Amino acid sequence: MTGPDSMEALQARIERLESRDEIRALAAKYALAIDMRDMDALANLFVEDVAAGGGRTGREALRDWLDDTMRKQFDGTSHHLGTQIVEFIDADNAVGIVYSKNEHETGAEWVLMQMMYYDTYRRVDGRWYFQRRQPLYWYASDLNRPPIGSRKMRWPGREPYDGAFHALFPSWEAFWARDGAPQTPIAEPAELETFIETMRRGNEVRGNRVR
Repeated sequence: MTGPDSMEALQARIERLESRDEIRALAAKYALAIDMRDMDALANLFVEDVAAGGGRTGREALRDWLDDTMRKQFDGTSHHLGTQIVEFIDADNAVGIVYSKNEHETGAEWVLMQMMYYDTYRRVDGRWYFQRRQPLYWYASDLNRPPIGSRKMRWPGREPYDGAFHALFPSWEAFWARDGAPQTPIAEPAELETFIETMRRGNEVRGNRVR
């Protein structure tokens, strides 16, 4: 038997469901590992050749960078996951969006942050890993200071800056650039597994490191 109801097709669909569930679990494991400061567990969620910044690669380099960053900047953290979309490029590669609302104890201040990750995932020897996590920030501000206005990233002891929360998706600027509803035909729906990439329209954000 061939077609969408064949045994081969059903096995492929089951494998895709299992892969999607495993990928979604990566984000939850990341949140737990970083909040509990288990840097080995955190680094092992990434592919062996992960880029760790400064020209360094590998899980050990990533672990050491994360250890230094979390030790110097935060007394404690809590990552709360929300919206998550996973789309497959092929059987061993996928992309995803994960919303995260985070709380940070940093000295005498309690900083709330809203952000999302643009993730790339890779399956190696039957197991899924992060290949890269690209953070896109909307705001970070002390609990008692609402982040109204521009430059919403407001960390203690640092000048406010823009966090690039909307930069990956050009629809944000296009929405505010027009006076009302668009005067163009509605776009065709995205193909299955290309919703994120269709929204991106080829946009890239550079300079944000994994966190």
